[in-house]
Amino acid sequence: MKLRHSPTSPYVRKVMVLAHETGLTGRIEFVPTSPAADEATLVLDNPLGKVPALVTDDGIALYDSPVICEYLDSLHGGPRAFPAAGVARWTALRRQALADGILDATILRRYEEMRPAAKQHGEWIERQKRKAERGLDALEAEAAADALADPAGLLSIGDIAVACALGYLDLRYGGDNWRGRRRALAAWYAEVAKRPSMTATAPVA
Repeated sequence: MKLRHSPTSPYVRKVMVLAHETGLTGRIEFVPTSPAADEATLVLDNPLGKVPALVTDDGIALYDSPVICEYLDSLHGGPRAFPAAGVARWTALRRQALADGILDATILRRYEEMRPAAKQHGEWIERQKRKAERGLDALEAEAAADALADPAGLLSIGDIAVACALGYLDLRYGGDNWRGRRRALAAWYAEVAKRPSMTATAPVA
């Protein structure tokens, strides 16, 4: 398999964490790809020109991160990151959607803030910040209720997505202090961040 990736993409990191957790890294060729510089070749595997993009051993191109993660989770014989059915499955998928939504808002904010100051839309930035804050508050409630996974146990795709979202906030907006009002979530993440899959995929700005 071939995985097109960018080292700071949190969506790529989600795929790579799952690959580490499931013991699949040895079966994957990791191809560094810049969506801007390598667009001409990237669009052959993903017409949207985004990473991650996975090409299977059968030559099938898969995208985006939820699809790639579920495909990889089907290739091993261990416990599944995607529960098969019932409440556990819907909880994991809903939590992944929440974490990805936090990332979507945060990345939109970052893109806007990279524009010249005179052209930035302040209310747009604030709206994205509010989306992420509400998502974090919802995760804090889950962490406080001990609803998130045991940091030393099996992680669902939802828990992996949450951990990658929090890691991206630290990377891009560490000064925002998302931990300030969210002690339970911060404590959970501090332990999850110690897992080998997380340390092996930690992004560098």
